[in-house]
Amino acid sequence: YHPAPLSEKSPTDTFVVEISALYKLPVNYSIASGDEKGYFIIHPSSGIVRTRKTLELEDFPVNFKVRATDSSNAAIFNEAEVTVEVIDENNFPPVFPSSLLEERLPENSPATQIAQLKAQDNDTGRNGFLTYGILNAHGLKFRINETTGILYSTAPFDYEEEPTEYQVVVYAEDDGIPEKKRGYCTVVIKITD
Repeated sequence: YHPAPLSEKSPTDTFVVEISALYKLPVNYSIASGDEKGYFIIHPSSGIVRTRKTLELEDFPVNFKVRATDSSNAAIFNEAEVTVEVIDENNFPPVFPSSLLEERLPENSPATQIAQLKAQDNDTGRNGFLTYGILNAHGLKFRINETTGILYSTAPFDYEEEPTEYQVVVYAEDDGIPEKKRGYCTVVIKITD
């Protein structure tokens, strides 16, 4: 038996799988071995396996054996293996060290690197894998490297002709399951004369 993976946040008493033995007489179901930490409980007559406590991600997958025993003769039984996996939930959004950064950029600078943005995500695996993007690039005057988080200007600015301050909202997005989470940072770019 390989039931659908459970969320690490599954509450106690969550349905896992129904074990069914083909036999002419009633059988008693029990967990024979493999569930040393006591995560599961099986109903002796229905064969329904449920969770019995909070699941700890690092203990999974768990392989355990379920035994079906002839209800009138304990010497007659058979066993089946059950493998239960747990999905790491996307618990944390990416977080920037500061939600506001201020940078200065001299006018007439060629396209240049402005700042290196780095967010942290306390999830592991793909739930903690980050990509960067910009919500508002002000007519493509700015771009960000989606892997490194380096923010660039794309052309020179003219202090006299254009706004002297830009607010660029950068986000970091994880590759989380079941949903992606984002963190934001506003970069205030002041063009200097």
